[in-house]
Amino acid sequence: MVTRSSNRNIVSAIVLGVAIALLAACSGAGTPSDDGSVGAAGEPPPTDGATGETVAGADTITVLMVGNPQMEDIQGLTEEHFTAETGIDVRFTILPENELRDRVTQDVATQAGQYDVVTIGAFEAPIWADNGWLTDLSGYLAEDEEFDGDDLLQPMVTSLSGSDGNLYAAPFYGESSFLMYRIDLFEQAGLEMPERPTWDEVAEFAAELDGIEPGVAGICLRGLPGWGELFAPLTTVVNTFGGTWFTEDWEAQVDGPEFTEATQFYVDLVREYGQDGAAQSGFTECLNTFAQGRAAMWYDATSAAASVEDPNVSSVAGNVGYVYAPVKETESSGWLWAWAWAMPQTTQRAEAAWEFISWASGKDYERLVGEELGWARVPAGKRASTAEVPEYQEAAAAFYEITQNAIQEADPQGPGVQPRPTVGVQFVGIPEFADLGTRVSQEVSAAIAGQGTVEQALADGQRQAEAVAENYRD
Repeated sequence: MVTRSSNRNIVSAIVLGVAIALLAACSGAGTPSDDGSVGAAGEPPPTDGATGETVAGADTITVLMVGNPQMEDIQGLTEEHFTAETGIDVRFTILPENELRDRVTQDVATQAGQYDVVTIGAFEAPIWADNGWLTDLSGYLAEDEEFDGDDLLQPMVTSLSGSDGNLYAAPFYGESSFLMYRIDLFEQAGLEMPERPTWDEVAEFAAELDGIEPGVAGICLRGLPGWGELFAPLTTVVNTFGGTWFTEDWEAQVDGPEFTEATQFYVDLVREYGQDGAAQSGFTECLNTFAQGRAAMWYDATSAAASVEDPNVSSVAGNVGYVYAPVKETESSGWLWAWAWAMPQTTQRAEAAWEFISWASGKDYERLVGEELGWARVPAGKRASTAEVPEYQEAAAAFYEITQNAIQEADPQGPGVQPRPTVGVQFVGIPEFADLGTRVSQEVSAAIAGQGTVEQALADGQRQAEAVAENYRD
């Protein structure tokens, strides 16, 4: 079993190497580019002309975050509320998920120091904490009684802690995965969705519902390359089909029969009954497709419900049912994830950064979102108390209980049918997985687009996985 503190030198060298490669490959690394980066008032963070580093005073912090709906909400609320109350100006850089992961790795792993707060997830937090790249938040938690760290859901705390048991990233929202479906279309077709469907049942539903109305796909699934895009849902399918990336003894299984069956099933399902342009569809694209009424089902993050149930952005709000992640050989298969606020060790404005983190992940911010934007849009899944708020219960009645249950059911230690060498449901908790998962996803995405086969994609993936496994075998 690989622990979070083992092979530390290997981990440091590998992640640093990846970051350096990304610096060479990505245009504009280290400074804002034409990527949607904006400050609180719409301007890019100011940079020093000589060094390229962000220029900010004691009353200004720089925040790098992923461009998900909940993050866009906080950008809109920060100046009027947080800045007005504290005097701390916040300059945001918002990037799509894949670009965010590249940029944050560049900044944190190379200790560039451009950002005071960054959004990272359950994959990065424990690895980067043990490498000494993140600020330990336990001292701030002990002194900040209003934050109420004891209210955080334990799966979120565990996934964002280092091997010392201390918290290194504060969750903004937590999620598992579930299946969303159009109640009206199921009624129209005379179909009944079980609370815990199998993937075989989902495939049958997709076949019957595809084209039930003009322009409506049977299902929407991610096909966009990226270890956190395509392989987030696909790895949960692999798990429940009985497959795994690696055995307990670090034997690669990417071209194994179960992994192959699951991947072929996924590719066939989205090719036959999925949305147009599936190979370019990530979370955001699938959200738009489903919210615009162009898919009968969607398997993805539980956090998506906040947007799906918002009538301002969704034409299907109030007409969606939610059930547990589909299974085949396991009792459950939902993933476990948190987008969280972390403070790189390089920040020179730690106190101001913690003020922002405490506000952004606090109970008062959830109430602010509920009162100003609607309770269904609260960044939930991280606090036990959220599910006790009457207004939230009413607005999120269709999905909040299943979300909480799915988070508690997720098992990063044993998500499949066999023992694993390290933690992770929709990912393998080693730094090399970011590159491995992305490379294999590119070839699987090509198969979805009809430009290759699953067999070819996984044969190449097996060779790459075997090379990774050599780093961990005794």
